Amino acid sequence: MWREKMLELRDVSFAYNNGVPVLENLNIQVREGEFIGLGGRNGSGKTTVTRLFMGLEKPTGGFVYIDGRDVTEEKAARRSKSIGYVFQRPERQMFRPTVAKEIAYGPEQAGHAAADVKIAVETAMAATGLAGLADAYPPNLNRSEKQRVAIASALAMKTRYIILDEPTSGQDNADKKMLMELLKALNKQGITILLITHDMDILAEYCSRVIVIGNRTKAFDGGPEELFTKRDDLYELGLSRPVSVTLSMAVPGLPYCPTMAAFREALLSHAGGNKIC
Repeated sequence: MWREKMLELRDVSFAYNNGVPVLENLNIQVREGEFIGLGGRNGSGKTTVTRLFMGLEKPTGGFVYIDGRDVTEEKAARRSKSIGYVFQRPERQMFRPTVAKEIAYGPEQAGHAAADVKIAVETAMAATGLAGLADAYPPNLNRSEKQRVAIASALAMKTRYIILDEPTSGQDNADKKMLMELLKALNKQGITILLITHDMDILAEYCSRVIVIGNRTKAFDGGPEELFTKRDDLYELGLSRPVSVTLSMAVPGLPYCPTMAAFREALLSHAGGNKIC
């Protein structure tokens, strides 16, 4: 029987040990090949959503599916064959003495042949720009490099879904751009990306779809243009409008501009080529 390739939370509720509900009757589908941003206020349940997908938390109600298969009772270790998870502080998931050995850990634990592990590690390091850091000690890497090691570890397992928790937090603009362009390239190769972020520019520029968690459930699910131009409750949802979108909305006749580069180009075109900004 054919089953659509996707991650799904179906009618999921969740509460921690204190009994206070975090999520109630939540329904989310993440289809293969999508690039989705997950937004919302601090404490709204965004990280809980990703931990439910990974099997790091178990719902108090409802079901979790991977590619149509009910995995609600399945352990996180088994789900890691399908889903790669990059923590907000990736050093917490690293414990081997070199980058190459860290990336090799997953395939080795899965029982892959040594030759296959070597190829998987080399391919993953090349894809993430880590080839020159194979012998480096992971804790000594900068934040951007640690993020790429965690992504490479997922690629070495040939996962089709990668979930990231605030991957650009604490990074400068150059490192942020490098990481997001890497995720964009991986997405073009067919890998599904789901990332938590408070960076509105990332939601506008890179995400084809945005899911917002609010009031313990899904408060929005749609494209970034709809979110930033049609919703009047962004503040209540813990969001804000990107500067490029605010500026483009202030100029009559300008299209939606997800980036400042797009805004400048649209403004020049609108002005007939006269450089006015």
